[in-house]
Amino acid sequence: MKKTLLSVAIGAAALGLGSAASAATLDDVKAKGFVQCGVNTGLAGFAQPDASGAWKGFDVDYCRAVAAAIFGDASKVKYTPTTAQSRFTALQSGEIDILARNTTWTISRDTALGFNFRYVNYYDGQGFMVPKSLNVKSALELSGAAVCVQSGTTTELNLADYFRTNNLQYNPVVFEKLEEVNAAYQAGRCDVYTTDQSGLYATRLALSNPDEHVILPEIISKEPLAPAVRQGDDKWLDVVTWVGYALVQAEEFGITQANIDEKKSSTNPDVKRFLGTETDTKIGTDLGLTNDWAYKVIKEVGNYGEVFERNIGQGSPLKIARGLNALWSKGGLQYAPPVR
Repeated sequence: MKKTLLSVAIGAAALGLGSAASAATLDDVKAKGFVQCGVNTGLAGFAQPDASGAWKGFDVDYCRAVAAAIFGDASKVKYTPTTAQSRFTALQSGEIDILARNTTWTISRDTALGFNFRYVNYYDGQGFMVPKSLNVKSALELSGAAVCVQSGTTTELNLADYFRTNNLQYNPVVFEKLEEVNAAYQAGRCDVYTTDQSGLYATRLALSNPDEHVILPEIISKEPLAPAVRQGDDKWLDVVTWVGYALVQAEEFGITQANIDEKKSSTNPDVKRFLGTETDTKIGTDLGLTNDWAYKVIKEVGNYGEVFERNIGQGSPLKIARGLNALWSKGGLQYAPPVR
């Protein structure tokens, strides 16, 4: 019994030490000189190395924005490619500082897995892609289909729920790695590909014959994609959250990468506070950053609209419409709390 109690005490102490260590992520990041960001292994528009090996994409730019806020240099990031299965272990173990990998915010991930989500950088929903040759117009026509799906995702459960609810039969063709799912669908091993709709656009673009595939109209789930951090470190959560909100707020203010230096002379008190030119502001120092942290973010990366358009919007090969990801003032859901 004494031995058992001692083991419990040692375990509790170890947990305490772990919590203390994890509660200083911002200090650790500053000390090592870079942000370690967990991203997708390769999803066009979101996170993918280019021909020279440089990471590009919507999630990559978010990681760059965090680095810009801390260091004034968006290049101070190292990227860890993670699969749907390995991403959570990488974050829990401390291998990465942030998980920015098109990850859906769910109650189980927020509680049982011990993560914190707060800022949703992309509102998405699960859909279906099929070859045009099947002449299918609706997901309700997919009974009996073989469906390619990635394991370790919310996609699996959503798929099962949708087919059960609609009394449809299906044959799941399950793979762990995204590349394996893509290859199986390209090879015709399944009739249907299902994932977040944004992922379907990216996957279709990578197919050898993208024009021969169609994305069906049904959206069967809510998929709020959000960066995640470990629980127990509110200061780090504040930093990564407000960096995301700064991207959105800059777009609302009309502040861009090109005009931000001009905007520094604005007399608007909200803009002055946001850019750190208001002399009595402590917003940056309260975050553990400099007061011009938001200026650094936009100067290095641009605002939310710029990040969206160049990576996945009309300025990109994906050409995804803003939709739910438009500003709240333009009918979307992107909304930043007041920076004051």
